[in-house]
Amino acid sequence: MVQTIGNPLSWIAQAFGGSAQGISTGVQELGGAEDGQVQIRDIDLSHLKEALSKGRADFLALRTDVIFIVVIYPIVGLMLTWFALNNQVLYLLFPLVSGFALLGPVTAVGLYEMSRRREQGVKTGWGDGFRVVTSPSIFPILVLGGFLAAIFFVWMICAHFIYGLTLGPGTPDSISGFLQDALTTFPGWMMILVGSGVGFVFAAVVLAISFVSFPLLVDRSVGLPVAVVTSLNIAKRNPKTVAAWGAIVVALLSIGVMTLFVGLIFVLPILGHATWHLYRQAVVPLSDAS
Repeated sequence: MVQTIGNPLSWIAQAFGGSAQGISTGVQELGGAEDGQVQIRDIDLSHLKEALSKGRADFLALRTDVIFIVVIYPIVGLMLTWFALNNQVLYLLFPLVSGFALLGPVTAVGLYEMSRRREQGVKTGWGDGFRVVTSPSIFPILVLGGFLAAIFFVWMICAHFIYGLTLGPGTPDSISGFLQDALTTFPGWMMILVGSGVGFVFAAVVLAISFVSFPLLVDRSVGLPVAVVTSLNIAKRNPKTVAAWGAIVVALLSIGVMTLFVGLIFVLPILGHATWHLYRQAVVPLSDAS
């Protein structure tokens, strides 16, 4: 029998088509359907290397760069173009680009689902990434995604105030003028120093709460509180490894940005698939839990 890929919009409609019943089920899923605590394991640098290797293998097998070219990049391109043409907000261009990583965990949920299916030996295509919207855990995934969006919004507000206290309150006349002020003046150095410090705090918070929470929600019906607590416990139990993973993410994203964003077409999906495999190494599968 020939298998066809349905319209992603139809999956969304099916997922929420129950209206009141769908909302009621979603609220219940916030607490989770599974009993007991999630068991976690120690992870080290070798696990990071293995996760990246498996993430690359998933990327090559599934060619998920196409999804980012067709879906993500037009959106990002329009946003960056608007910022580039609007001199009044040029100073928020870098916070916007760097802060995009704060939303990375929720934008990669489709990649987690694709890696999960491939791991099970199920035939997987691009359309399967949208199947996550039919997952019982979609409601807690959306709630956690909304929380990350709120963190991103607060980061942009902080970036605005940091600029106002250093190079502001006037707006830059051009990109070249802004870069010159930022790189060659004391207020510009202060803006970079303070902004980097504050940005680090935001990134660390997001990493700790979303390190495995989104993959866990895709994989199991544990509920939002358990997913977030599990992620925090893993970060607490493996601080050096989690910090190293954060450094790897920042380094790869920086390389992607420095290639005029072309490199992100490959970096983002590889990191997304690798995150799934890192989750598999950090969390004991339900079938193996005692």
